[in-house]
Amino acid sequence: MQRLQMDIQRSHTASSWLARLGILWLLSQNCCRASAVWTAYMNISFHIGNRMLSELGETGVFGRSSTLKTVAGEIVPPDGKTQSACHPSTSFSRSQSAGPWLALIERGGCPFTQKIKVAVEKGASGVIIYNFPGTSNQVFPMSHQMFEDTVVVMIGNLKGLEILHLIRKGVRVTVMVEVGRKHVIWTNHYFVCFVILTVATLTYVIFYHIRRVWVSRIQSRRRRHLETDLKIAFGQLPLRVLKEGDEEVSPNGDSCVICFELYKPNDTVRILTCKHFFHKNCIDPWILAHGTCPMCKCDILSALGIQVDVEDGTQSLQVLMSDELPDILSPTEEEMNNELPPARPSDKVTRVDEVEEPPASHSQANPVGDAHPFS
Repeated sequence: MQRLQMDIQRSHTASSWLARLGILWLLSQNCCRASAVWTAYMNISFHIGNRMLSELGETGVFGRSSTLKTVAGEIVPPDGKTQSACHPSTSFSRSQSAGPWLALIERGGCPFTQKIKVAVEKGASGVIIYNFPGTSNQVFPMSHQMFEDTVVVMIGNLKGLEILHLIRKGVRVTVMVEVGRKHVIWTNHYFVCFVILTVATLTYVIFYHIRRVWVSRIQSRRRRHLETDLKIAFGQLPLRVLKEGDEEVSPNGDSCVICFELYKPNDTVRILTCKHFFHKNCIDPWILAHGTCPMCKCDILSALGIQVDVEDGTQSLQVLMSDELPDILSPTEEEMNNELPPARPSDKVTRVDEVEEPPASHSQANPVGDAHPFS
């Protein structure tokens, strides 16, 4: 029964571990959802007098919620020294051409959504945001609110300042933005989620094993203390070897209420604190399993100073001490044990759990002290 309980506990622990791992996996699906980033091909043209110079490069990256389509027009920065376009009153001065235009805005000062909203309200067909100073031409996919039919692209700081410098010199700059290549962010997305999931799993596994070691040490310490207490306790219960002529082995003698066998010469009996006696091989396992006298229900372990909840404990003393029973006996007791007759056939053994009181013919078991004095 105890082994079955341990198997059930191990199965429950494994199921709990798998359930928690499954929850971590489900949580990771939200954080590790695939996201694609699209680069932007930008054909930038500089109109200097009658000449037009242009350069083509994959220099931008679309925002996460940007419309993916081709857009062309003049590049127009905000008026004034502040280029962040965070205030709703920000104005954009365009040339006399009435064609589509794209706002050139500096990153910082407010969220991307606010900048894009200001530019769209002023009539921009697209928004080009250049990165912070000191970031060279580094770019990243922006997160912002979706604006219908509005292209949102980020370019590097150096490229943005270069365009702004030309516009402030009076050079008209136009651009054609085309959809570039699709990239899946593995390093910044799946790798981070993999690390989080791995660390969480390892942390749980380490905690689980530390707890198992801790519980095992507590049980081992409890077992050592219990072994010592039981050795001392069983040493306080006297033994006696029955002989020919003793009243217990006479035809009118009593039988052991555990195995229902009549007492015979050379049988070894153990005397409990309540003065009832039984076959040593019968009563020792009984006490370890139940802790009480099978006749009067006296709490033998408590009487011997061992406070253990045997019936409701997580481990029965019989299971706990199954490997230690030979060590509980003293050398003298072992010698007496060697004189015991061979084990009786198993078909004479009766279920102990069904024994509530001895048979009527033996209901008045004489205490050992009254029946025959022990030497």
